[in-house]
Amino acid sequence: MPKASRIRAVATTGRKQTEDAVTLARWAAAHAGIPYVERRNRSSAALREHCGAEFLLVAKHGLLTLETPHGDLFFHPNMAHLRLKNLRFGSGGEGDRMVEAMDLVRGMHVLDCTLGFGADAIVASFAVGPEGSVTGVESEPLIETVVGYGLQHFKAENWPIQEAMRGVHTVCDEAAHYLKTLPDKSFDVVYFDPMFRHPLMESRSLTPLRTVANYAAVTPAMIEDACRVARHRVVFKENARSHEFARLGFSHIMGGRYSKVHYGVRILDETN
Repeated sequence: MPKASRIRAVATTGRKQTEDAVTLARWAAAHAGIPYVERRNRSSAALREHCGAEFLLVAKHGLLTLETPHGDLFFHPNMAHLRLKNLRFGSGGEGDRMVEAMDLVRGMHVLDCTLGFGADAIVASFAVGPEGSVTGVESEPLIETVVGYGLQHFKAENWPIQEAMRGVHTVCDEAAHYLKTLPDKSFDVVYFDPMFRHPLMESRSLTPLRTVANYAAVTPAMIEDACRVARHRVVFKENARSHEFARLGFSHIMGGRYSKVHYGVRILDETN
């Protein structure tokens, strides 16, 4: 079970309180380590005031939504869907820059230390196929609960993306702690996509995530631990103009000339 959330939140249902919604809300409360509160047809504002909660984790339509002061956070594979289309059918000869930076092939095992909305984990899962695996680590219990449940239960419009979603296993833990529990060379690739030190604020879809996300910077010790755990590569994503690459010791940088994000790569073997 994940640790309790650092944020004041309660789990509940939508205003239509079905038996299935109650069951899901109670599961979400236990999973995220927060109280469950009956809706009793109260508005979100009234429920927040009654409970003294800033956030509501709401079970409705078979999925979970985190209602935040800056918008709703819910799972949807939109961004991954567009990228998988590009990988499956091609678009002007381009693939996916993250997949290229990781040098992914089928059968690989990937550790995504910064799960977030899960788009990168889904794309990696598609690239490694059912023969491989992806483990997504998320430090915030509310995010891990929403995204982890969505990955396993969201009904996608086609089988390839649904298979890729189902292939992602989530863990609620601090990445630095989780890395220390792992044996040497236990994953092929370890990946980091932290909240950017200088965010691209035009990414409005990330606003609710920013409200609850962990802003702790990746440390050089974490990168060194990742190099111990990875067999093939350690990859770090950041704003293309970021100084984080130099701070963390990434001298090999990949990314398009006009891309707003780049990937720092530590190559740990020369076999591929």
